[in-house]
Amino acid sequence: MANIKSAKKRILVNRTKAARNKSIKSGVKTAIKKVTVAIEANDKDAAAKALTAATAAIDKATTKGVYHKNTASRKVSRLAHAVNKMA
Repeated sequence: MANIKSAKKRILVNRTKAARNKSIKSGVKTAIKKVTVAIEANDKDAAAKALTAATAAIDKATTKGVYHKNTASRKVSRLAHAVNKMA
């Protein structure tokens, strides 16, 4: 355990930020899974709507600094490609 006051604060702040990041990442994973499920069910309308929601969630996570912009771009690209492949 840290002895210095600033080090103790860093530990608390890091825990808070880690919890926030975990929550945001979990939301993104859920959104991606909804797209995948719609694709497997061969439901074009649901897949398109889920893709829009997933893209928004990924972009929001990128804005908050949870994902690097290239990682976010790759995730969106792969999802869009999978949805477009259905049509």
